[in-house]
Amino acid sequence: MDLPPTQAHERPHEKYQRLIAAAHRLPPITVAVVHPCDDVSLQGAIEAQKLGLIAPILVGPPPRIQSVADRMGIDISALPLIASAHSHDSAAKAVALVREAKAQALMKGSLHTDELMAAVVARDTGIRTERRISHCFVMDVPGHLDPLIITDAAVNIVPTLEDKVDIVQNAIDLAHAIGLADVRVAILSAMETVNPKVPSTIEAAALCKMADRGQITGATLDGPLALDNAIDLAAAAIKHIVSPVAGRANVLVVPDLVAGNILAKSLSFLAGADSAGIVLGARVPIILTSRADSLPARLASCAVAALVAAARRGLTANRGE
Repeated sequence: MDLPPTQAHERPHEKYQRLIAAAHRLPPITVAVVHPCDDVSLQGAIEAQKLGLIAPILVGPPPRIQSVADRMGIDISALPLIASAHSHDSAAKAVALVREAKAQALMKGSLHTDELMAAVVARDTGIRTERRISHCFVMDVPGHLDPLIITDAAVNIVPTLEDKVDIVQNAIDLAHAIGLADVRVAILSAMETVNPKVPSTIEAAALCKMADRGQITGATLDGPLALDNAIDLAAAAIKHIVSPVAGRANVLVVPDLVAGNILAKSLSFLAGADSAGIVLGARVPIILTSRADSLPARLASCAVAALVAAARRGLTANRGE
């Protein structure tokens, strides 16, 4: 029997706690924490270490990091620390640790996202792959049964159809890594019918046909779908939409960055959702958090990165397997 997409009596952060518990059953991953020069970024890394999710390597100016640690009463004397001169240098040295196979993930600290991503995508010294790099929010929405993945709301501003193929595939791979066996992808637009005057509806239809032909794998796709038709069974029924995705989507692919950013922040600030952030498509997962993120969201971001790294190595979420 299909479960409804909501649950009435869940505990706060229950979905994130499930992700953290799954990641805890894996060996901790080595994470280069890039420029952790403020309270929230250093605390997030230390708390994730305490939970056994990551083994952090701090990358940044030692006096600034030590000053933050002293102010917070945190002992970092046992942690490896790679000295850098400034934030751009921190990003470059953290990426170098990945290239040297000394780090299995990156974690954004108190530098701008653009600074970190510039080092990641640098032609000669970066860590790009053949995949388009994209961002996913893993949202813990109160009353919603499963984690809800939203992509792309932070990296690709106006992605092309070709870009969206990788954006969708990255999200599908992420969904499997965090334990969603039945991945249902809704390609969002403002309507559920194809309209030549609305390019996002045409791209949605094309992506679904590409999935039918095996160009996108690992999930069931449907679109275009309006948001209500994607996540609410009653709304889909009113529109007479017969689909295994409509009303039950667990991955939402937005038309562009602006739409995705508004959707994710609306869920956070109007519906009380938390948002774990991760960048995919590079050689390693990149934990991308915001200063406004709660500690559970930061820990969940680390857990998601650990699960992604494990999936790439073919590990299961059981220590020792």
